[in-house]
Amino acid sequence: MALSRVCWARAALWGSAVPPGLYVVRRLQFVRSGLTWGAPRSSKLHLSPKADVKSLISYVVTKTKVINGKYHRFLGRHFPRFYVLYTIFMKGLQMLWADAKKARRIKTNMWKHNIKFHQLPYREMEHLRQFRRDVTKCLFLGILSIPPFANYLVFLLMYLFPRQLLIQHFWTPKQQIDFLDIYHALRKQSHPAILCCLEKVVPLISDAGLQWHMTELCTKMQRGIHPAVHDILALRECFSNHPLGMDQLRALQMKALSRAMLLTPYLPSVLLRHRLKTHTTVIHQLDKALAKLGVGQLTAQEVKSACYLRGLNSTHIAEERCRTWLGEWLQISCSLKENQTSFGFTLKILPVYTSTS
Repeated sequence: MALSRVCWARAALWGSAVPPGLYVVRRLQFVRSGLTWGAPRSSKLHLSPKADVKSLISYVVTKTKVINGKYHRFLGRHFPRFYVLYTIFMKGLQMLWADAKKARRIKTNMWKHNIKFHQLPYREMEHLRQFRRDVTKCLFLGILSIPPFANYLVFLLMYLFPRQLLIQHFWTPKQQIDFLDIYHALRKQSHPAILCCLEKVVPLISDAGLQWHMTELCTKMQRGIHPAVHDILALRECFSNHPLGMDQLRALQMKALSRAMLLTPYLPSVLLRHRLKTHTTVIHQLDKALAKLGVGQLTAQEVKSACYLRGLNSTHIAEERCRTWLGEWLQISCSLKENQTSFGFTLKILPVYTSTS
């Protein structure tokens, strides 16, 4: 009764007669819709859990960079010599990791498109070749670190013998120049032995004209004169057959050639021959890819690295001279045939060609 009176009173005030039943129904609909309960919902957007995680990660990364910067400044101020080694080591790890990712990308592309090693562009081919050598050196250190507590000894050995145990990524700029000079000095020690082998086999050459050319070549090299390209190409047949063919080489000759190529000579004759064949094959494939690319497309560092790999100590030679020398090398190498015996020419003539460099 009280509710109906209130309804009639409100209707009278509004000037219209609304049945109480209709008002009750509308009131119940308002209550059921939930609009009369509590405050209205907020229109503010809330971040999702993923956004919260991203913001947290960003905060942690920012703080880590700040702490890392303070740590570097502390080392540089209180331990300058250690800080130099630490910086080189960290940069070396970053470069090695970048090389590994690039090598993986190249190998994946080779697998997808069924590409062989000799079909790659020059830069990719050279990257894989160098990365394999670096990984071999790193694996040796990994094997040394396997015994318990041996990792402390390995760190000491790396500090004492960086040239033998570390790759170029972990060398200082001064060490890079000094170590390359040392390696080239070791390489030059084998050149007199190679010349001596060439002089001894002159009487064994059946062709009289080739004998004369070989004698002239040895004489020029002993006088410190670089032979011309046509002088070397005139002897290509000597390095495909007896007595200077790859399959006819003796153990002492292969050891001398291994030293000239910076390969270990302390292996059985079978393994020495196999390594020499593999090494000269890779160099010949690199030469063909480089001839296709063009020496002019290489940077100064790439030119010097290519010359050093082929026997020239390019660390103290001007870039233009290195480009000229590399062009002559390619002219000789690309004149070879595509059979296995032609690599004997690459193996013997070119170390002699660089013996005074």
